[in-house]
Order: sequence, then structure tokens, then C-alpha cells
Amino acid sequence: MRPIRVALFAPGINARVMEKALGADTDAVILDLEDTVPPPAKDQARALVGSAIDSHQRQRGQSGPYIFVRVNSAATGHLVDDLKATVRPGLAAVLLPKVETTEEVREAAAVIEQHEAAQGMQAGIVSLLLQIESALGVHHCFDLIKASARIGGTCFGSARDGDLQKDLGCSWSIEGTELLYARSKVLLETRAAGGSLVPLDGVFSDLGDENGLLQDSRLSARLGYLGRTAIHPKQIAPIRQAYAVSTNELATYEKIIAEFESAERQGLASITVDNRLVDYAMYEQAKRVIALAQLDRL
Repeated sequence: MRPIRVALFAPGINARVMEKALGADTDAVILDLEDTVPPPAKDQARALVGSAIDSHQRQRGQSGPYIFVRVNSAATGHLVDDLKATVRPGLAAVLLPKVETTEEVREAAAVIEQHEAAQGMQAGIVSLLLQIESALGVHHCFDLIKASARIGGTCFGSARDGDLQKDLGCSWSIEGTELLYARSKVLLETRAAGGSLVPLDGVFSDLGDENGLLQDSRLSARLGYLGRTAIHPKQIAPIRQAYAVSTNELATYEKIIAEFESAERQGLASITVDNRLVDYAMYEQAKRVIALAQLDRL
């Protein structure tokens, strides 16, 4: 799975909003069967989400945003029905919320495998993303990721007044101090578990505070997250802006690459560029940033 800057949530109970989200300038759309769908409407939402996936698959095939589905947690009793209704061609990943145990991960992975086979899909094509939004989930993060080869990444529960804040009993501030340890730990353990895994930060819930969204997203980017989830299309552009590689960074790293490769041809493995030491580690970091900047040109 390619890196993701923005993954836009759309309520699974609203066909019009899902259609609009699937046409937005986003890297992924998360069709939601969990928090935005009241219990009596779960069956209706499953049918609407299945239809949205089928329609997108017919019209756009492999182009357009990835389609993810956020299912309900195993504890709700809805998970198996959610997966039966939505694992089908066109689905890229399942977002598993409130995950805390390796057993939950393995059970979800097994059900996905069963429905991939029933649908004639390639085995393992549907990734499993873990939404880490409890103290126990943060504590067990690495083990949860390693519980299945199907894991494609994590999504950190950073929302103000969300499940993780409630579970920790902490405050929330735009400076991010209160959730900094948990946010960093989830990122670190996602990276430690595998270089190709996608670390996504969670939603910023105040739709009226664009400056706050930018500030919080820039903190997230500095920590190492590549992108985050969004709850409204108007958040897409600020999120892209906050996570984008800056023009100055791009120029600096392009210069580092050019000068280091020139020096390497002369048999050198350590140089200075603008009074800055550059060896193979810095050269590889420069290449990583340049590759990352391609996300902002798509």
C-alpha cells in the first residue's frame, strides 16, 4: 500500500456523502460502519457500503482513492456481519477499531481470509489497519501489529475527547503534550514492525479551527506521521499542506543527493554540504524525503 496523506471518513449510512467522498481529492476513503451508524441502522449501512464499493469498482477500477471500511469492534457482535457484507473486490483495507488483543486481530484476519476466498479474490489482498485508541491498545501496539501478516498499518486515536483521551483520563491541548507519549509510541512501534507499514494519525475534530488543524498536523508530521484521517472534505487541503515536504527542504535534499553522489564517484563517503556533515545515513534520509515529496505531486 502506498503512503497516505489523507484518509477521509464517510458515514456508511449516507449514500450521497459516500459518493461525494469517493470523488474527493483524497488518498483513501473510509466508509464507516462504526461510530457514525446507530445500531438499528447497521444492516442498512452494510448494504449501502457494499453497493458503494461495487459502484466504485465498476466505474474506476484500480484508479481513484483506496477504499477502506471501518467495521465495528469484535466486542459489539457486529464484526462478522460487517466483514461478510464488505469484503469484496475493490476493498483495499479494513480498519479495525478499539483493538486491544492479538486474538481480535487474528480472528478478524481469519474472517477476511474466508470472505476473500468466497469472493474469488487474491489471498491477502485486503489489508488490516489497526485503530489504536485505548491505553491497552497503545501498550500492546507492537504485538498487535505482529499478530498477522495482513496488517498494513495503524491509525492513532488522537481525537479530542475521543476514546483514548477518555481511557487515559488526560486533558487535551493544541500543543499535544498530553498524548505525546502515546502518539510517539504508536508511531515508533509501527515503524519497528515493518518499513512498509502505514502510520496514520487520527482525526482533528474541530471543523471550525483550520489553524488548529494545521498546527496539530505539523506536530504530527514532525513526529514522523505521513498523514492522517479527516472528517470533512474541507480538511483535505490543510492536511496536505501541513504534511507536505517544503520547497526549502526539497531543494536542500536535492543538493545533498547531487553533491554526495558526485563525491561518491570520487571515492568519498563523507562530505560537508553547506557546513552540514553528509554520509551514507544522511544521503539515504535525503532520498527518503525526495521520494516522500512525490506524494505531494500526485
